[in-house]
Amino acid sequence: MPSFWKHVNEVLREAEIIIEVLDARFIEETRNKEIEYKVEKSGKRLLYVFNKCDLVDVGELKDKTKGLHPSVFISSREKLGTTILKKKILELSRGERVTIGVLGYPNVGKSSLINALSGRGSARTSSESGFTKGLQKVRVDSKIMLIDTPGVFPKEEKDIAKYGKINAMSSGKIRDPEYVALKIIEEEKERIKKHFRIEEDDAEDILERIAVIFKKIRKGNQPDLDGAARLFLKRWQEGKIK
Repeated sequence: MPSFWKHVNEVLREAEIIIEVLDARFIEETRNKEIEYKVEKSGKRLLYVFNKCDLVDVGELKDKTKGLHPSVFISSREKLGTTILKKKILELSRGERVTIGVLGYPNVGKSSLINALSGRGSARTSSESGFTKGLQKVRVDSKIMLIDTPGVFPKEEKDIAKYGKINAMSSGKIRDPEYVALKIIEEEKERIKKHFRIEEDDAEDILERIAVIFKKIRKGNQPDLDGAARLFLKRWQEGKIK
């Protein structure tokens, strides 16, 4: 954790503009207010980039992002919005050469964004959260240099359920998957009920039904809630539960 903040401070020194990458599905959950405060205090420009916009309704997204400006909607996976993002960067830099720091929670898509912008696989990517270990500089073109960074958690935050929900902590590293799965089910109940075609309303009852659907059953015909929760979290983080 301390080394991550050392990287953040280094990026704030080197970059003229900071991009905060946010997951379009979980905007407030993936905002790092400590980073935003540091950027404001440093006097640098902050550009909000909402990644994974292909996974949400754009109309709803626009309502949720009011007040967060300047901003750009993109999908690194589908390579949507990257041209608009380049134009916005050059607009903010007034056409001058610029170094951009790319910050955000683990696994919001920082490295994928950089690869989409550069058109190359220069920044290493993985579905495993925490993959980027240090600073990486990637030149997009003659005017734009990007700095990729490891994902950063707010110093005072230790919300394991939230980290599981936004994939800032991969499912395999979560010690109590049942607790995290139940929290997600409670917060995203209607969406999950619709996806699995479940009528139950209690979170524990829903997880038991999911165990049956996943064929996670223990001896005595009892639902394997731990096994079901782990598989649920894996699929949730892979974006397979919509």
